[in-house]
Amino acid sequence: MNDSFSPDLITLLDENGIEHNFEILDQIEENNTTYFALMPVYENSADMLSSSGEYTILEALEVNGEEQLAEINDYDLRRRLSRIFEDRFNDMFYN
Repeated sequence: MNDSFSPDLITLLDENGIEHNFEILDQIEENNTTYFALMPVYENSADMLSSSGEYTILEALEVNGEEQLAEINDYDLRRRLSRIFEDRFNDMFYN
């Protein structure tokens, strides 16, 4: 039996075609929409140490039959989702 931990990783392309790697920290499904909390993954440990440690919340959209992740422009929705994710993180790590 393998008891090792391996994170869920995803590679996303930005609008310039540049790849960025993320770890999927958590996801929430609400009103038929899935929201992801993603943490950047760095290949260089120095980059990781200089990182702000902030995660990103993106929503899954279907565009022309293809799933894409997009930024959330609605400030109130983004703020509400961040509270939900923070509560879930606290439950996972401190309870």
